[in-house]
Amino acid sequence: MNFRTILTIYLGIFWLCSATAVQAQNISTSAKYALITDFDSGLVILDKNADAPMKPASMAKIMTIYIAFGRIAEGSLSLDDSFVISEKAWKMGGSRSFLNAGAQYSLSELLHGIIIQSGNDAAVALAEGISGSEENFANEMNVVAARLGMKNTIFKNSTGWPHPEITTTARDLNILATALIRDFPVSEYPQLYPIFAKITYTLNEIKQGNRNPLLYGKNADRNGADGLKTGYTEESGYGLTASALRNGQRVVMVLNGMSSKSERANESRRLMDFVFREYRKYEFFDAGETIDEANIWLGEQAKLPLILGEPLHRVMSRVDRAKTSFQVTWQDPVPAPITKGQQVGVLSLTRDDKVVETIPLLAGNSVSELGLLDRVGAALKYIILGASNTSAGSTSGS
Repeated sequence: MNFRTILTIYLGIFWLCSATAVQAQNISTSAKYALITDFDSGLVILDKNADAPMKPASMAKIMTIYIAFGRIAEGSLSLDDSFVISEKAWKMGGSRSFLNAGAQYSLSELLHGIIIQSGNDAAVALAEGISGSEENFANEMNVVAARLGMKNTIFKNSTGWPHPEITTTARDLNILATALIRDFPVSEYPQLYPIFAKITYTLNEIKQGNRNPLLYGKNADRNGADGLKTGYTEESGYGLTASALRNGQRVVMVLNGMSSKSERANESRRLMDFVFREYRKYEFFDAGETIDEANIWLGEQAKLPLILGEPLHRVMSRVDRAKTSFQVTWQDPVPAPITKGQQVGVLSLTRDDKVVETIPLLAGNSVSELGLLDRVGAALKYIILGASNTSAGSTSGS
């Protein structure tokens, strides 16, 4: 018997002759700094100066919001808790919620003021209410940033107000936005993240609109945008940290260093539409799905289903999908006894004839070894008649 017979099966090969398909590395953007990722997989779709230092401007407020959401999640704060507006908060310039000094506002009002109106006064008031001073709060921002893996970020205030030591990167802001969406899912905290998608908010009888350009336009109800935050200072230029969810796929995008509001709006819409058009999640195999069947040597059954322990779902561009194939390889026949879940081979994902990923191929069920007499009989049958059902083959399809 040839215990080293190898069966290789090529699955799922197809070609897309699309003149419009573009690879990720060819995506261009007018933003000086950019990072676009798939939320679930972390796949980097666009990277332009993602680790270069830049100023966050009001996108720093995402951390202020993250900390406040964390307090609500742990139960130490509620949306009904009130905060007194200090003289410092009241005097803040730039974007404001027009809070009154000495007045009390609920945490819900402050969060709406920060998220929708980008109120610097609301951000300072919240920071002082949580940590006693904005300086203390900035220290906590840095602690949380380190915990999240934001390795190149320094916060000095709760607003992103210009400061020589404030710095971040597109990658770090992407990490922060991803963490906020991940750690405070709408299913558990329906009163938190959905604030980002509100178009307007009125506080002290002053109505202001959300500055996120992706929330507007004739297709706004279909583009899936639901957060997060814009930013602008003269030093940083115009920036946007955004996320959108379409057909179960979420994308997180950070752009910064643009020259105008119109450029920010147009570029963010163009890139978000491009990503959802050219990238998608391909659900190749589900966990436990039979990929193929192996022959069994001296076992109580003749065939063994080969499965994957985890689903094989991958986000790819159309171009990469067209170049992708799978090789399923195992030693055939598989000798009994076999335990369910035992690795018996590998599934290799290949692209351009190079293996880019390998995944264990598992036994779909347990198989006991034949008894002594049956083993002798099977061996004699093999010697006389040869192995049955032992052959190499290949299939292809979409």
